[in-house]
Amino acid sequence: MMNTYYIASCVFTWHYPELSQMIQQYMTAHGIQVVRCCVPKYKLPHFTGLMPDSYKEQWQSLPDCADFQPGDTVYSLCHNCSAILEESKPGVTVTSLWEYIASDGAFPLPDLTGRTMILQDCWRAFDRRGEQDAVRSLLRRMGISIEELPDNREQTNFCGVSVLRPAPPRNLKLAPQRFSRNANAKDKFRDCTPDEQKQLMTEYCQRFYGNEVVSYCHYCMEGLLLGGARAVHLAELLFQHRESFRT
Repeated sequence: MMNTYYIASCVFTWHYPELSQMIQQYMTAHGIQVVRCCVPKYKLPHFTGLMPDSYKEQWQSLPDCADFQPGDTVYSLCHNCSAILEESKPGVTVTSLWEYIASDGAFPLPDLTGRTMILQDCWRAFDRRGEQDAVRSLLRRMGISIEELPDNREQTNFCGVSVLRPAPPRNLKLAPQRFSRNANAKDKFRDCTPDEQKQLMTEYCQRFYGNEVVSYCHYCMEGLLLGGARAVHLAELLFQHRESFRT
């Protein structure tokens, strides 16, 4: 029997617990089983401890993972989870949350006509054309005018400060093609100090000249906000809920 899952993402839910709950409710209403992470028992006490007290019990009630099998479909907004499943679970179809929402003709897209946003693509999704197209489709259908960066789509090297610190050993082990073997991964995961990270992000964000930026990656958002950009997560637009980025 083929199953369908949505990975809520430990890191996204830590940063955006209210948004994460709204997405979980949406996916559950569509009959999709929600789990926390792409691998079993990954840092359970650590991430539970990062959740707001009012949400800890509900977070713990979710399955930590699932026994993903060939033929299953998994939706994700975490590019780490997507890469790990693609490389460690052959036969499992991995699709972005944005592609699912874009295919849902009944999704109540807000009317944001008149807003112009610079779109920041994510290096972790540099070759995910379907996801990139879905993001652009959703923004346009909300009435947003998109400004593309010169280094967009497969040309992007940006993923916030996540590429300015060592990669988690789990990622290197379970998704080596994505995080170590790809030619464009060779200059990533430098061990920078917090001061160096802030300086590099501040310099990077000068390219936006104070204009609004939209991102579909929580790691990108961390760097954009650190660098002083007027950044918003795509999920905040779709679910009409602005939420402070928790650290």
